[in-house]
Amino acid sequence: MTLSATFLGTSGAVPTVERNTSALHLRREGDAFLFDAGEGTQRQMMRYGTGFDVDAVFLSHVHGDHVLGLPGLVQTLDFNDRETALDIYTPRGTGDEVRDLVTATGATTSFRLDVHEVSAGETVLERDEYGVEAFHTEHRTRSVGYALVENDRKGRFDREHAEELGVPVGPQFGKLHAGNSVELDDGTVVKPEQVVGNPRPGRTVVYTGDTRPIDATVAAAEDADLLVHDATFSDQDAERARQTAHSTGGEAGRIARRAGVDRLALTHISSRYGGAVGALKADAADEHDGETLLAHDGLTIDIPYQ
Repeated sequence: MTLSATFLGTSGAVPTVERNTSALHLRREGDAFLFDAGEGTQRQMMRYGTGFDVDAVFLSHVHGDHVLGLPGLVQTLDFNDRETALDIYTPRGTGDEVRDLVTATGATTSFRLDVHEVSAGETVLERDEYGVEAFHTEHRTRSVGYALVENDRKGRFDREHAEELGVPVGPQFGKLHAGNSVELDDGTVVKPEQVVGNPRPGRTVVYTGDTRPIDATVAAAEDADLLVHDATFSDQDAERARQTAHSTGGEAGRIARRAGVDRLALTHISSRYGGAVGALKADAADEHDGETLLAHDGLTIDIPYQ
């Protein structure tokens, strides 16, 4: 089951030649989502081949560098004759701002736009095999982060042991794997726990948007496969990070370490550093025992099962 993240914009508030403003594309098999949509996001989607089949957009907050790409994207979807509704999730209290933004040109779309206000602690989208949950973040405005959390998978089926117990090859294997006992011709009952291993964890991807390093992120990202965290500043500029309610690379690394995250991707990199961004990654890597990546536009990360 494919799960991959493509970074469409990794700059801070000001774009650079190399980095566009914030946007992350996440694909889980046939489902596709955008987390934030800074100016130019639709062009980045074309450039990096994500396609426009977006099921929903999740906004961490409504600062311009995270939302100004929405009107253009919505217009392009309309030009492409989209028919299915587009769900846009945004922090509670910001729904009217988002509606005003996407309808600013006065045009109407051929598809329905559904804007949902969300609060930290809510499961804002629920599918059969996974959900998207909002969690608290700390920025200079109403803001949330999002975690895509897969359900646990079934344990592995031990076919060899099932055959040893006398279970015939066929439909009864499926019944056992689904959690049902089966009765053999001689009256013996074989229970699922005899041939099915423990449940296997699904995958978790966490996106903070802009935030200070806080305990809520640690809780949301516990044992996550991928944490995408604000790392606007280097540790040398920690005071500036506090003043602007952002995080440093080292602060993001400490959050990842506390949460036991497998991989940490740093994003929302301030334009003040130009190409000299190695210090941010070094700051984070000094704190985090797992893999640390400095995200760049076009980077795609495949997230395998553990």
